[in-house]
This record gives sequence, C-alpha cells and structure tokens, in this order.
Amino acid sequence: MFSERILMGPGPSNPYPEVTAALVRPVLGHLDPEFLGLLDETCDRLRSVFLTENPLTLPLSGTGSAGMEASLVNVVSPGDVVVVGVNGLFGERLCEVASRLGAEVVRVEAPWGQPLDPEALLSAHPDPKVVAVVHAETSTGVRNDVSTLAAGKGDALLVVDTVTSLGGIPVEVDGWGIDISYSGTQKCLGVPPGLSPVTVSPGARERLLERPTSWYLDLGLISRYVGAAAGRTYHHTAPISMIYALHAGLGVLLEEGLAASWARHESCGQLLQDGLEKLGMVLVAPASHRLPELTTVWVPDELPSGLGEADVRRLLLNAYGIEIGSGVGSMAGKVWRIGCMGHTARRRNVELLLEALGTILDR
Repeated sequence: MFSERILMGPGPSNPYPEVTAALVRPVLGHLDPEFLGLLDETCDRLRSVFLTENPLTLPLSGTGSAGMEASLVNVVSPGDVVVVGVNGLFGERLCEVASRLGAEVVRVEAPWGQPLDPEALLSAHPDPKVVAVVHAETSTGVRNDVSTLAAGKGDALLVVDTVTSLGGIPVEVDGWGIDISYSGTQKCLGVPPGLSPVTVSPGARERLLERPTSWYLDLGLISRYVGAAAGRTYHHTAPISMIYALHAGLGVLLEEGLAASWARHESCGQLLQDGLEKLGMVLVAPASHRLPELTTVWVPDELPSGLGEADVRRLLLNAYGIEIGSGVGSMAGKVWRIGCMGHTARRRNVELLLEALGTILDR
C-alpha cells in the first residue's frame, strides 16, 4: 500500500483529482470511434494550451525525452548544424541526442544557474539547420528567453523544450514563432508521466525528413493516425488510459484558464521563494530569470548535527510526507529542487513545506 505524498520535487506533481478518476475509466479499443473522438479533442486542447493553430499537435507515447528525440530525429540528418543552448542537464541532453543523429553540434553555454544569452545563440553559426533551447531548465530553475531567438533565427528551425513550462508560465508557440515544441505531462499539466505533447508548425512540417531513422517516432507516420477520421492510418497502439488522463488534465487547466494558472503558479512560487529566504536560505537562479514552478536553493553550509542534505530530504519524506528533489550533474549534493507544479501549486502545500523545513533546520 503506497502512502500519499505531497510531490514537490522536479519530477511528477500530484495529479488533479479529475485525472485520477479518468485513469480508472473503462478502456476502449484504440481504434474505437469514441476513443478517436476523445483523441481529437485532446489534440484540440493541446493547441489551446500551446497557444497554436498547428494542425500537427499531438501527444506522443513516452515522457518528455521521447518528445525531445522526436523533435530532433524528424528534422536532423548527419552533418546538419544544430546550435544548442546549454545551461543545465537538459541542454546537455539535447546535445547528446543531436550528436547521436550525426549532427555537427555547436554548444552555446552559460554557467548552471544562469540564463543563456540569446544573441550568443543567434551568432554561434551563420547557417544552422536547428537552434534548440530549454525554456525552463529543470535542473537549475532558470527560465531562458525564447521570443528573441524566434525573432532572429532566420531560416533555422527553432526547437524549444517546454517540459517544465507548459501550463505554468506563458508559452506562446505561434506568438513567439516556435517551429517545434515538446513538453511532458507530469509537471504543470498535473498528469502522471507517460506522454509528451508535441507541436509542429506548418513550415517545420514541410521540412520533416521523409524517412527519419526512428520508425516509432516518425511524425509523418504518426500524424496519419491522429489526423482527420476519414484519412486515419494505423501506426501504433495508443496508451488509452494516459490519453484519458491528459484529456482530463487539460480540461481542468482550460477551465481554470491559462492566465489564472500562470498567476497561481507565480503566487505559489513567490510565496515559496520569499519563505526560503526568510529561513536564511540562498536561491540559485537570478530573480530576473527565476521559475515560479521550480525553485532551486543552495543546501545550507551548516545543517543540524548529524544530518546531511539527503537526510533532510529523507526526513521531509518520512516524517511529513513531502518530497523535494536533489541536485543533479554539477549541482548534485549542493542544491535542493522544489516544485510547485500543476495541482501541487497550492498555498497550503508551500506553507506545510516551509514549516517542516524550518523545524528540521531549527530556523
């Protein structure tokens, strides 16, 4: 029997109650007309959340990393130049995926915890095929600017990771001029992990490879399955229950309203960050590029006698039922990552965490 937790780490957020109910609905066949209608409505809801009119907008089977790979494998051929912004773990992962595709990867770096310079990305190469950037870097809590990149990218395709930003802070695919964006369900959408929403602009769709190296992630083939009912072609068995869950989660988000969701995340993030500073803790990301939905804080130099940083996280989990995340990569053991995402972004959760952390740290 699993106990209930308040999930406030960088990973899954607590699902909305409506999502939990959707997961136990009777399972339809993946070609059942009723399910296909729900799939179409889910894609429509994704367009509303991405703020796009892109016909090719769909949930891919797999988590956000599947969306990352699909976004690159469908447009990158060996020898293509891919400029990647790297200021955290997921920028590094973009480089890894692009390099496996045989791309010439041009890294544009900033220290972990600091934002990328858009002009450095735009001037890194005279004629890249792709410019790729993480909008909300999950490993550091930093927001990178996207609109400036879109305005100056020229003929390059702009690929944007919105895994931790979609639903929590403004993401405007059409308004900013993003060519391809991928996200995940488990962050601000308040749905368990398992799907990666992806959207592709008409211009980018014209530049999709005819035969990418991945069959399963071939967007040209998958789009025939999620297209108009009369022209559907079977591609793979859709994860029925996860589509139910995403449909429900998007419904909750759209009923609340995007602007209201952004404001709720902003309010909870500010409450958390102010509270951490009142406890004498130091935040990692600069205020100008700090994410409200994912806060990184330096582990205090002095912890109560006998406690290490992992012990503090373990006490929070076992004594208070609150999960926060550890640092990764160069920040492993040095920072805590605290999420306020989706249904978890509630004032009561923030207050419980601050009270618990203050008790453990004796502050």
